Amino acid sequence: MKEYVLVPAAEQDNSYDYNPAWEPGPCVSLGVCCCCAALRPRYKRLVDNIFPEDPKDGLVKADMEKLTFYAVSAPEKLDRIGAYLAEKLSRDVIRHRYGYVFIAMEALDQLLMACHSQSIKPFVESFLHMVAKLLESGEPKLQVLGTNSFVKFANIEEDTPSYHRRYDFFVSRFSAMCHSCHDDPEIQNEIRIAGIRGIQGVVRKTVNDELRATIWEPQHMDKIVPSLLYNMQKTEDADSRIGPPSSPTGGDREENPAVLAENCFRELLARATYGNMNNAVKPVFAHLDHHKLWDPNEFAVHCFKIIMYSIQAQYSHHVIQEILGHLDFRKRDSPRVRAGIIQVLLETIAIAAKGSIGPTVLEVFNTLLKHLSLSVDFELGTKSGSSGNIDIRSKECEEKIVQNAIIQTIGFFGSNLPDYQRSEIMLFIMGKVPVFGMTAYSSENGQLGDLGTRRIQIMLLRSLLMVTSGYNAKSIATALSAPFLDPLLSSSLMEDSELRQLVLEVLHNLIDRHDNRAKLRGIRIIPDVSDLKIKRDKISRQDVSFMKKHGQQLYRHIYLGCKEDDNVHKNFELLYTTLALITIELANEEVVTDLIRLAIALQDLAILNEDNLSMFSRCSVMALVAAYLNFLSQMIAVPAFCQHVSKVIETRTVEGPCFLPETIFRDKCSLPKTFDKDDKSLFFLMNKIAESLGGSGYSAERLSVPYVPQVTDEDRLSRRKSVVDTVSIQVDILAGNGTEDKASAPCLLMGKEPGHPFLHLGLSSGRTGCLVNNTEEITFEALKKAIDNTGLEEQEKEKRRLVIEKFQKAPFEEIAAQCESKATLLHDRLAQILELTIRPPPSPSGTLTITAGHTHYQSVPVYEMKFPDLCVY
Repeated sequence: MKEYVLVPAAEQDNSYDYNPAWEPGPCVSLGVCCCCAALRPRYKRLVDNIFPEDPKDGLVKADMEKLTFYAVSAPEKLDRIGAYLAEKLSRDVIRHRYGYVFIAMEALDQLLMACHSQSIKPFVESFLHMVAKLLESGEPKLQVLGTNSFVKFANIEEDTPSYHRRYDFFVSRFSAMCHSCHDDPEIQNEIRIAGIRGIQGVVRKTVNDELRATIWEPQHMDKIVPSLLYNMQKTEDADSRIGPPSSPTGGDREENPAVLAENCFRELLARATYGNMNNAVKPVFAHLDHHKLWDPNEFAVHCFKIIMYSIQAQYSHHVIQEILGHLDFRKRDSPRVRAGIIQVLLETIAIAAKGSIGPTVLEVFNTLLKHLSLSVDFELGTKSGSSGNIDIRSKECEEKIVQNAIIQTIGFFGSNLPDYQRSEIMLFIMGKVPVFGMTAYSSENGQLGDLGTRRIQIMLLRSLLMVTSGYNAKSIATALSAPFLDPLLSSSLMEDSELRQLVLEVLHNLIDRHDNRAKLRGIRIIPDVSDLKIKRDKISRQDVSFMKKHGQQLYRHIYLGCKEDDNVHKNFELLYTTLALITIELANEEVVTDLIRLAIALQDLAILNEDNLSMFSRCSVMALVAAYLNFLSQMIAVPAFCQHVSKVIETRTVEGPCFLPETIFRDKCSLPKTFDKDDKSLFFLMNKIAESLGGSGYSAERLSVPYVPQVTDEDRLSRRKSVVDTVSIQVDILAGNGTEDKASAPCLLMGKEPGHPFLHLGLSSGRTGCLVNNTEEITFEALKKAIDNTGLEEQEKEKRRLVIEKFQKAPFEEIAAQCESKATLLHDRLAQILELTIRPPPSPSGTLTITAGHTHYQSVPVYEMKFPDLCVY
């Protein structure tokens, strides 16, 4: 029988104050130890038993099973077991007894996985406290161990959430581990992987609970997102992972921090909702700005592709809005930075346009057009500030890169929009195009004048060209509505040949609905049009109505476009394509008749040369007419008409090759010095054309009426050479054909256009005389002829006869268009007169007068004041 040592009664109160660091000395008998062990709580004895004498032996599995069974049987003891394990682990960490630390964490993990009850929450607090102790240590192995335990805990789904639990420390610590700079690359890689997995665990643990949304707060996102991007930046093969979320193999997930960070980033974004999307995206901009990753922008494009493919489709417009806002924020940065951001926007739009893009359509275009104007401002400001400097030239080139990127983005976005939205965007862009004389391009540094206006016009029309590319409207009236067509055609009257080219290309995009433009490329005499295999449909009623309403407007701008003396080969090629497309898409018998009249009028324009065109322009117009009539004759397939056209072309081939496109548009073509107006065999004759088409359903009477462009006031808006800025109170509109103008108006305005309004001097006798052409010398005899009354009555009779004849034979659409233009001109002139003559009403305080250097006020009595009729009752 063993002898027990009696313990004093005073020491019984301290029987549970067990000091694990105490070890029995050799002077103490075994009986004392057994007595103390019997008095200690059972959970402590079970915990102590799982630790072997030698840490290398590992966890005692038999005793661990006993501890697990005890914890499951008595869950109320879990908090005490956890506290005791935490105490032992803290002591072992301080003493660097890492073997026992690993054993303690293994035991904690097994208990955590085995126990699922509400009593686990106090145990979790002890568990997280132990994990925090490991993460705070400077030993990489302990940090990795703590991370692994936390990841296991994150995968456990709790029955009820714990709202008081916060993970701020873990977010900060795991983010710091993602930026590890350990000297050993392998250890550094291991710590970074642990940090990324820890962040992934925090996200999984917190992001699913709507009430515990602290993880989406900006202070947490500002740590999590840059940490993931920092590790994604280290990848060498970013392009291989561009696209929808992928599922890398287990080896790549564990060994490559970039792959693991990217998958964590995708998972984070996939869980983002409407309210916290912006908090997850804004740190991306901060990281790209801080590390200067917009130039080059491969990584930025890669990041935003991941974002767009990971988030829900209905939230795509949030990302686009954030990019636009950041573009506004960085508008003063270098051109390459802005170009990088715009390129990212392009890639983002390319993905968002496939799904829902929200209410940002107009905002995208408005912001891009604003930055396009700003880029032009920077370019012109740089150019005006200095000259000849290499740095200045490089900045101009970089600004052009920005402009091209904006135009490409506008075009791509517009081409992916549905037709109803694209028509609105076309009208929106057209409304931004400045017009000479009406709106001046104003920048933040002031107005840059005509050069800035021209540059912004070209940029906006190029943007419009990109938007209209691929647009296929069922009805031409939908594509060319009046609010859009009027300013577009007004731009075609600009003096700049490049602007006119862009306008014609926009028209081609909208008129060509069967992709025939490529087959018509190049102005030439086509031997057999049937070889082109042109696609066409029967003209619809909507298109017929459109041509009746707007046909004369289109003809007029084609006519005036041919009169510009700065036209080059491309201008005539585009004009030819325009005529051909109208023939294919919109032509019926009436339209064909009007097009023939227009072609003959262009031929007369080149022959008579009333506008003093150069020899190249005159020959080019003749070649344009020949190429178009050859195309038209084969399209309508009237043998007599085809025979006449072929005969004229054959004659020109021998006697006048410069009147054919193959010759005049050839390099180093020798131009004739004069025009032989009497050689009728070189010209297309209207009487023979009318005779050949009379029996084929075409109106011979209508063909015999010479074409005269309708009179409008667009020249004033487009700053043409024929614009007269002087306001005249008496306006007489001479409406007649070109022959009448030539015969009855010997002293026309400089740059006269057929059908354009002529301003006359008002005389006391009530009659009007015309201004003397400034090319003639103003002498007494010229003035005497101007006021001479002889022959004036005969001219008036001839004028009346021609007007009556025109109203009898001219088509109704042309007469209606001319009357409408007269009314528009009258209203415009009256508005100008009222602006010059109207004065503010008299004030009872009097009017200010200055007499002999002194100011006086003349007061007006109320009874003498004249009030408008509407104000008197």
